[in-house]
Amino acid sequence: MKKVKHVVFWLIVIGLILLVFSTHVIAGDDFQRQRQELVGIIKADVKMTQDFLNQGSLDERVLDAIGKVPRHEFVPEDQRPYAYENRPLPIGYGQTISQPYIVAIMTDLLKPEKTDRVLEVGTGSGYQAAILAELVDSVYTIEIVQELAQQAADRLKKNGYNTVHTRTGDGYYGWETEAPFDGIVVTAVASHIPPPLIKQLKPGGRMVIPVGGQFMTQYLMLVTKDVDGKITTRQILPVRFVPLTGQH
Repeated sequence: MKKVKHVVFWLIVIGLILLVFSTHVIAGDDFQRQRQELVGIIKADVKMTQDFLNQGSLDERVLDAIGKVPRHEFVPEDQRPYAYENRPLPIGYGQTISQPYIVAIMTDLLKPEKTDRVLEVGTGSGYQAAILAELVDSVYTIEIVQELAQQAADRLKKNGYNTVHTRTGDGYYGWETEAPFDGIVVTAVASHIPPPLIKQLKPGGRMVIPVGGQFMTQYLMLVTKDVDGKITTRQILPVRFVPLTGQH
């Protein structure tokens, strides 16, 4: 009888392990399906806004990155059910993770190359940095909220994004010791384009930044620096971002 009970006990344990494993696999498959559906939604939204963007489609490499990066790993636990909805989500401390469509647009505007070094101002949850890490050689990302910076660093490391370098600090001033950068992306709205970031942009580089006021119209701006250092700006489309904070 003892032997039978022992066998039954281990059969139950094995059954529970298999149940947990299968549940994890099913959840993973479902997230993968949701990511692919999200890519389709982004494609449709790009076509709807092509007059703003001056293009009807995005670089397939950018869309592949959206379809690969597990956004559910970069949101708080209570937001995971909504991770693949095409909208911003709260991540605490008054901050948000950007709408996937906007992440895709900003990434595409950088025209990222595999050998690029990119600066991100406003790490947030780490999602935009992870997308960039799929496309470029190295990413340097700055977050002013220490708790968010640490959480993002942990998430990025956990998900294998070892080419992302994180730092706590005021992103307005960039990351001078690692400059210049081939691309710069700013994920919070500024009242103007920060001069330190223009200085740290490599000739031939591109910067994407929302510009405007917290309670006024904001526009996503593309800033380019030619080989002679001349700066050109282009207004892309109206957006809504949390403000860039710091002592500036």
